[in-house]
Amino acid sequence: MDLTLAPTPANSASDWRDGFLFVGNQASLDFLNTRPVQNGAAMEFLPDFGAVLRWFRASGLVPAHEGKELERPLIKSERAVQFLRSLTEFRERLRKAVIAWEQRGEVPKPMVTELNQLLQKYPMLTKLSADGTATDLWFQAREPEDLYAPLAHSAAMLFAKADRSRVRQCGHCVLHFLDTSKKGTRRWCSMQLCGNRLKVAAYAKRQQRHRAR
Repeated sequence: MDLTLAPTPANSASDWRDGFLFVGNQASLDFLNTRPVQNGAAMEFLPDFGAVLRWFRASGLVPAHEGKELERPLIKSERAVQFLRSLTEFRERLRKAVIAWEQRGEVPKPMVTELNQLLQKYPMLTKLSADGTATDLWFQAREPEDLYAPLAHSAAMLFAKADRSRVRQCGHCVLHFLDTSKKGTRRWCSMQLCGNRLKVAAYAKRQQRHRAR
């Protein structure tokens, strides 16, 4: 299954899975959303390597039964700490590139170069499905750095294939999403998080105008 352009699995009851937000409808955007802002302060959802593994499983990029090789003894190793630092730094560079692309329609050249390097070093692989009727993208997570494979692929597909006019930042917070609605008029990350607040604010504003007349 192509994990990059298809919407991430939806949960009708909540935008949260295993403590992580999934409102982006696209893996690399959900990755950006692991550092939201609440009450003006940034929140880090990936404070350690264990959280990284949980996010990859919650996102569906790593099946729940895979990635065990990374848990011990790497989970608390210096290598895992260095990878976490590298991963979160990559996330912030990708965030800046996505915002620039949303605003100007061009992917910054340094990000193109970085993604191509990651795609070459940590490629997604292709295999034939069991019934021989389709192909699946996959990767094997044996080392922490292997986790770059689905992220780099997802970001590349976002820039190359997604409709830029439908990729935007929430009008009320810092979360990014790919608008998959039929009309393409979604303006907030989700109804649960920001949509209701915006509707309530708009209603209050209309009532104030009405009383002022």
